[in-house]
Amino acid sequence: MTCDPTPTGAQLLLLRHGEVASHRGDVPVTEAGLVHAERTGAAVGAATDRPLSLLYGGTRRSRETAEALVRGIGDPARVTGPLDAFALRNPDMYAAGARVNMVSSAEHLAEQVPGLTAEEVDAHPWWSRFIASPDRVGWWLAHEDPPGETGADVLRRLHLFARSLADAGPHQGRLVVGVTHSPLLRALLREVHGSDPGEPAYVTGVWLRAGSGGGLEITPHAPLEA
Repeated sequence: MTCDPTPTGAQLLLLRHGEVASHRGDVPVTEAGLVHAERTGAAVGAATDRPLSLLYGGTRRSRETAEALVRGIGDPARVTGPLDAFALRNPDMYAAGARVNMVSSAEHLAEQVPGLTAEEVDAHPWWSRFIASPDRVGWWLAHEDPPGETGADVLRRLHLFARSLADAGPHQGRLVVGVTHSPLLRALLREVHGSDPGEPAYVTGVWLRAGSGGGLEITPHAPLEA
C-alpha cells in the first residue's frame, strides 16, 4: 500500500497543518484548508487497514487539521485521538526568559511574554532579524545559534519520539499520524535533500520509520498524490 509502506515497526506519518491565512499568532485553519485536510484523511484511511492514532502539535491549527483528518477517515472506531503530542510542538525558542512560538510580527511575539513590548522585540539582535526575514523558518534553520532549539535539536527530538512508538503501549501496532509545523518538517526534509527545500505544501510531509539499527528513515510523502 503506497500510504503504509511497512506493516510493522515504529512509524509515523508526519504532516504539516492545513492552510492558514497568516502566522500572526495561533490562528485557525481556513475553510479551504479544512476541506483539504478531510480529503487527505480519506486518502490516508483508504490506503491502510490498520487502526490509526491521530496526534497534533499543540496549536489550534494543528488540532483543527487533525480533527479534519479524522472526519475524512470516516470511521471513528478506527481512530484514537486526536491527542496533543508534546514532541510535535514547534521548536522551543526563548525570549526574555519565556518559551515562545515562532510568529510573523513583533506584536504577536510580545503578546506571548508578559511585560515584553513590541519595541523591545524590534531591538533584539536575533528576533528582529528573524521577523524581518522573507523566509523566517529558513533563516532559523540555517542559524547555528538561535535562542532555542536548532534544526539538529528538532531532528533528534523527532528521532527519539518516532523510535518510542514501537514501545508497548497505546500506539503499538497502529499507524500514527501526526500533525505538526513547517520548522519540524523542513529540518527532516533537509536531511533527505542535503539542503533546505523550502516550505512544504499544506497537509504534506514525511514518513518516519525507526530502523532496527536505531537509525531513522525519512521519506517525503504527499497523501493526495500517492
